[in-house]
Amino acid sequence: MNILLTGSTGFLGFRTLERLVQLPTVKKVVATGRCLRKSREILHPKVKYILGDLTDELFVKTLMKDIDVIINTASLSSPWGSEESFYLANVLSQKNIIYSAETEGVKRFIYISSPSIYYNGEDRLLVKESDPLPTKFVNNYSKTKRSAEVLLENSKQDYIIIRPRAIIGRGDTIIMPRLIKAHSEGRLKIIGDGENEVDLTSVDNVVESIVLSINAPNNAWNHAYNITDGNPVSLWRSINTVLQGIGKRKIEKNIKFSIAYSVASILEWASIWVTKKEPSLTKYSVGVLSKTFTLDISKAKKILGYNPVVTTEESIEEFIKWYKKNERD
Repeated sequence: MNILLTGSTGFLGFRTLERLVQLPTVKKVVATGRCLRKSREILHPKVKYILGDLTDELFVKTLMKDIDVIINTASLSSPWGSEESFYLANVLSQKNIIYSAETEGVKRFIYISSPSIYYNGEDRLLVKESDPLPTKFVNNYSKTKRSAEVLLENSKQDYIIIRPRAIIGRGDTIIMPRLIKAHSEGRLKIIGDGENEVDLTSVDNVVESIVLSINAPNNAWNHAYNITDGNPVSLWRSINTVLQGIGKRKIEKNIKFSIAYSVASILEWASIWVTKKEPSLTKYSVGVLSKTFTLDISKAKKILGYNPVVTTEESIEEFIKWYKKNERD
């Protein structure tokens, strides 16, 4: 089996590539991304790096020769940014990959999407893949991730869409590092009562779902699947575990949701009309940090045969060890 892995130089892509080279059924992996850091390079006979821009249709065509399965982990993932930048990264790139796949006869496509498409500003428990989506998406990220899903659903590809909730673990440069940075700058406070529970997802568990998808039976294709660790945790206790694990003081001060939301609204207004920079707090971030949000993963368990292989606690410990080592380095 020959695989095209996009986003191979990112957090999830790199961890996926680590696993793919261990699979005896995988003969070759064409690994692509915009740039490759030495710390994320995997030197292996199965791996061929071809770096470039997925918004370039001609470049994408060069990736497809003799490919059996596409795994698209590439994405612009941020709570803030222009509609154009998200469209280019998340929609146009998807169009190019689908078009080239169909032209070259590649039949199977695994896409890593996002459960941010479920977000409606309220507490949500055990959200199913079939639940109605909001009439308006919360930001350009979730809007374009859903657009990319629709492109795939309407294509000639056999597809599997994976919606992992809040990926954590060794190599995370997005979720926990953003919180650590906010803490270091004195900007991190518990929003609301701090009792909200959420699903987190170990990167190992997401990779497990990808491997299961590669080998999935015919009836598992052309579906979307929620993926989590399957055991909701207290968000703020988990954040404090990370902070104390890397030698920082835990967060104890609270701010009312209404006040945080008002501040975020002002900062977003200033960003749009004055600074043109990402605000230090967004309305979406306020919601994510204050609302209970869990997913139903029974569909993935039943059809994909998914079961978490790593616990949230193990993944947090893995991140702490990795972060401390890299901070020293």
